This record gives sequence, C-alpha cells and structure tokens, in this order.
Amino acid sequence: MVVAFCVIHGERGDWAVLHVSGELDLLTSPALRQRVHDVVADGRHSLVLDLSEVFFCDSSGVGVLIAARRLIRSCRGSLRLVLPARGVAEASHVSRVLGALGVRRLFDVYTDLEEAVAEDAGPLSA
Repeated sequence: MVVAFCVIHGERGDWAVLHVSGELDLLTSPALRQRVHDVVADGRHSLVLDLSEVFFCDSSGVGVLIAARRLIRSCRGSLRLVLPARGVAEASHVSRVLGALGVRRLFDVYTDLEEAVAEDAGPLSA
C-alpha cells in the first residue's frame, strides 16, 4: 500500500496552517522543512502544523519539527502542533514518538485545529 505524503497550506485568522498527511520520514521530511521555511519567508510567524493525518514519523521527521520550533522561536513567533488522541488510551503515532524521545514537552500540543487556532487556547500538558 502506497500512501502519498502531502502538505497543504491554509490560513485560519492570524495562523498559517500546514496540514500534513502520510509518512513523515527521511524521504518526505525535506518537503515539510521547505514548506515551513516558505511560510516564514512570507512573513508568517504564527504556524500550526496539523499532524492529525500523519501515521508514521521517524527521527528525521522529529528533527524537522524541532528545527521548525527553533526557526519560529527565532522570529519571536508561535508554533502549535495538532496531535489528536485516537482513543482513550491511544495517542497518535507522532505523539508517541515525541514522548518516547522526550521532546513532546517542547511543543504546544492541541487535539484539534479549532482548539489550536483559538485565541485563548492553552496547550495540553506534556
């Protein structure tokens, strides 16, 4: 089964939103890195990465997320991740990978896009 990697750019109020789907791995992570850089180059420093349709993420994908955080912070911007819970005890694959590597606490994580772009939104606890 081949699942295409896709990044779709959108806007929600003051937020640039990148909807990511497929596998975030060594082959696809450079495309996401470039899209993040393109958003920042366009002067957008409030970014939501909607990872709700990413079903696999390896260390290169995590590296892109950390680099995106660093880039946005250097612009005094804000980065939010959408990582929905799949069920009561099951988190998304990306959330599990970030947690296993001990870097989930670095990110402001939300369960859905509406929550992530809300003005008074507070992230989930790590």
